[in-house]
Parts: sequence; structure tokens; C-alpha cells
Amino acid sequence: MSQEGYDKLVAELRQLESVELPQVREAIAEARDKGDLSENFEYHAAKREQARLLSQIRFKQRVLEHARVIDTARLGSDSVGLLCKVEMTNLANNCRMIYTIASPHEANLREGKISIKSPIAQALLNKKVGDVVEVRVPAGIQRLRIESIEL
Repeated sequence: MSQEGYDKLVAELRQLESVELPQVREAIAEARDKGDLSENFEYHAAKREQARLLSQIRFKQRVLEHARVIDTARLGSDSVGLLCKVEMTNLANNCRMIYTIASPHEANLREGKISIKSPIAQALLNKKVGDVVEVRVPAGIQRLRIESIEL
């Protein structure tokens, strides 16, 4: 995982633990004060929200527990690997794409980050500039040529 992704995950966890969870606990206390809990919709909704937040918190804690931050200075840019930015051309339509190979927890297509577990990233791993790879995607088989690799 990149340092940026790790820091973002830590910030999200802090937000959940220090802001959102106390708000939900306050909502539960207010709903409890309104009387009969068996027919109190607000109480049950707040309890469901608390369970959802606790589940998110546990998930993020487990991810951080097992995460390893990768030092990009020790990575080489001669072949495709984790945290590499890869420019490639789809040989069928000459369309150029640029993706960063990221950990599954950092993958975000809008930011141009694809998971290392995705079919495209798996096909690109350990390839060099100029190599042509064939990738099986839901639309069929794509042929991609690697144009550049950078960190």
C-alpha cells in the first residue's frame, strides 16, 4: 500500500471513531429517552447505523493491521509492478490509457488507479516498455502495448 493510501485510511478511521460513532450513540440515547423501544423506529434505525459503523471500523482496523507501506524509492521502473504508472495503447482502436497499479484498497477508476488483482494489472505485471500483452476482459480479448512505465 502507498503511504498516501495508508494515511487516507487512517484519516477515515479517525473520522468514523471520533465524529460519526459519537453522533450515532447520541441519537440512540435520545431515541431511548422517548419511551417504548419495541415500537421506536428512531431507536432501531440508530442501532442499525451503529452496527454499520462498527463494521466499517473493524474492517478498516483489520486492513491497517495487515497493511505494509511500500517505499517507492526501492522500486524499479524497468518493469510493471505495484505503484507503477503505466501508459499503454489499445491496439484495436489506438486509444491511450494511463493507469496506476494500486493495492485493492486504494483502487479507484476515477483517479486512474486499478487494483493489482484486476485482469489488466495481472497481465501487465513484470512486463517492460514495448511489450504487447493480451488481456481477457468481459468484452473479449484486448491487446495492449506498454508505452511507458514510471513511479
